[in-house]
Amino acid sequence: MGFCFCLSSRGSTDRNQIYEINDYGQENAVLYSEQLEVPQDFGSVSSLAGGKGFNQDAAILHLGYGTEEGALCGVFDGHGEKGELVSKIVRNQLPSLLLGHMNNHSVTRDWKLICETTCLAMDKRILKLKNTIDCSSSGTAAVFAVKHGNQVMVANLGDSRAIMIGTSENGETEVVQLTSDLKPSVLSEAERIRKRNGRVLALEAEPHILRVWLPHENRPGLAMSRAFGDFVLKSYGVIATPEVSTHQITSRDQFLLLASDGVWDVLSNEEVAKVVMNSANEAGAANAVTEAAANAWRQKYPTAKVDDITVVCLSVNKRHVPQPRI
Repeated sequence: MGFCFCLSSRGSTDRNQIYEINDYGQENAVLYSEQLEVPQDFGSVSSLAGGKGFNQDAAILHLGYGTEEGALCGVFDGHGEKGELVSKIVRNQLPSLLLGHMNNHSVTRDWKLICETTCLAMDKRILKLKNTIDCSSSGTAAVFAVKHGNQVMVANLGDSRAIMIGTSENGETEVVQLTSDLKPSVLSEAERIRKRNGRVLALEAEPHILRVWLPHENRPGLAMSRAFGDFVLKSYGVIATPEVSTHQITSRDQFLLLASDGVWDVLSNEEVAKVVMNSANEAGAANAVTEAAANAWRQKYPTAKVDDITVVCLSVNKRHVPQPRI
């Protein structure tokens, strides 16, 4: 049994929840540790509700995941009528599924296979809830990463993003983007969807945003090409197979950061890295980025509703010394 500190999203409202309740709880952002005390200087997680209603984002930073020095980071950006439920279902259930597949492949440690089988199993779990929660046009984007030794494994479905922040040889801030934004605007993604008879079109009011539509109906208009849920589009090229990559941690790497598109729609990788590096400490880094993104939304789009904003930040080169339990 681990210890959990749940961080409520400002502006969120309690609702009757039907997802499985476990150690991660029902809050939007959760910092969880297998140790008696949560080491605040190893990372932070923050979620800020936007102006569109319920916060549909969920996030987890699980310290001690798999091994004493392991960690799991995850950001899940829900969409559709049941989006806030789907994102929490995935946040609450995917970690145990993933760990099970990691243990099943502990010898070969085939990260691609582990992530693909985990995500497909998670999608099937959501589908089985169809009698209690309709996910035909609701779902969630997901980006999650496991730190295992000096390696980081990253899996991505949709338009959330992961970056590694560090310093160059001359001491300047350096950023490596670890994921691709998987949207219908990506040629290979659009080709797959069109081959399955899905349509990729933009609305006249939003000519810069390509969306996925059914062959003969103007719905649902999904702005990403991979996701959990969204079962009405699963026969038309939208998939739950993640894009998987690995990153070898070097001595110059400092922070692994995952965030929903509420950050990336208004801040560049470099702007986010600057905010993190200027933070007073690791415990406040995620909150500093959410605040910076919220301010950027208000400045760039003063008449628009701010999107939900969620960030997980992990210090990757600090050695975690487990505290003995009493």
